[in-house]
Amino acid sequence: MKRVDTGLYFDAEAREMERRDREMIPRTALLGMLALALSALGLASYASITDRMPSGQPEPAVVLAERTFVLDGDGVAVSAVQPDGTVLLDTENGAFIAVVNDALVRKRVVHGIQGNPPVTLSRLANGRLTLSDPATGWMAELTSFGAGNARHWNVLFEN
Repeated sequence: MKRVDTGLYFDAEAREMERRDREMIPRTALLGMLALALSALGLASYASITDRMPSGQPEPAVVLAERTFVLDGDGVAVSAVQPDGTVLLDTENGAFIAVVNDALVRKRVVHGIQGNPPVTLSRLANGRLTLSDPATGWMAELTSFGAGNARHWNVLFEN
């Protein structure tokens, strides 16, 4: 059934909404987003086809200090205990450590890891801190999240 233009305000408002909805995202913006996506795909494809070496990665560095411990937590409280039973950390507010522990737990669930195997925290010569999980191959560059968050992990080297 075709609508009859009665000239009422409601009909004028409907026509205005129809015009507005048609131009909600400008055509040039859509074309720009498409060009950006295709450019990124083209660059990634070129790098893959030509076996271009990865760039923008940190240089390998010597390990200055290393701690292996079992990290356990409940989303807020965190504890870190070395395999010999030495308690490195036991706190009710784990802050950034609790966040990283949640990511670690999720990675282990995805990989089907049973139990809670130890992780390794490494301080490198170039100032970076890394946390690695040998059970899954997962690694986190802790200094990438800022100096304030990385400071939380220094407590584990003080004991």
